[in-house]
Amino acid sequence: MKIETAPDLAFFVLLAKSGSMTATARELGVTPPAVTKRLSLMEQKLGVRLVNRTTRRISLTNEGETYLAQASQILHQIREMEESVASGRAAPKGLLRVNATPGFGRTHIAPILSRFAHAYPEVEVELHLTDRPISLVEEAYDLAIRFGELPDTRLTARKLMSNRRFLCASPAYLKKAGEPQKPAELHHHRCILHRQNDDVYGTWRVQKGKTVELVKVRGAVSSNDGDVVMNWALDGHGIVQRSEWDAAKYLQSGRLKEVMTDYSLPDADLYLYYLSRSNLPAKVRAFIDFIVEEFRGKA
Repeated sequence: MKIETAPDLAFFVLLAKSGSMTATARELGVTPPAVTKRLSLMEQKLGVRLVNRTTRRISLTNEGETYLAQASQILHQIREMEESVASGRAAPKGLLRVNATPGFGRTHIAPILSRFAHAYPEVEVELHLTDRPISLVEEAYDLAIRFGELPDTRLTARKLMSNRRFLCASPAYLKKAGEPQKPAELHHHRCILHRQNDDVYGTWRVQKGKTVELVKVRGAVSSNDGDVVMNWALDGHGIVQRSEWDAAKYLQSGRLKEVMTDYSLPDADLYLYYLSRSNLPAKVRAFIDFIVEEFRGKA
């Protein structure tokens, strides 16, 4: 690969991610005509059209999609090579990009990263909070901290914390509607639905012994935000599916009560994910050791 090609790859990945000439120009600190000219020169050199242009947005051609996929892979390999060479340095330094879920990220991961940043002042910490599943490779994250196992064999998973999931509701709701004893009885209850990732919407998986039942539930309220769902449960809107880390204090105070205790739900254990590689960058190794120590005894 020619030396001058790498900047073109990075430019095109940014253009595809930004979705417009104007946004790309703003990100690079240049004028939109300069972006258009650079793209045109790339297309002339390659002899194909990479982008379909409209007034406001751009869309990739088939050739553009192919170029983007391979450009992302090449840039990732360059980044891996640089980090592998730099991993022998004694002092962790450089940009560390971490992804976590919004609620747990705000309350637990952000304070841990604050302490890590004080301990390693040469590491620049960047925390992104997203509900949606992310790709460490394509979105250039170093680590992700999320509940549940991710179906990506390219990643190494390290369990940080056990986290049981269960059904619960407010005493006020249970006094009015009664307390369910079996999965089939959930059909007659208002259930608060958490629209999360690609989970089957409105279907709860409950288990007793080796018997697993999939129960279709319904309710008057639903949200993709865990805090909203929790508050609705506290307000008496129905039965909700929650986990220990965010419901324990309400169970202890009596504001929520666990129901159908003879049944279990799939666990929502907390995992740390990072790319499987032989030579981890010093900043990544340092953070893994740091966060594992923070969660010691909770796995």
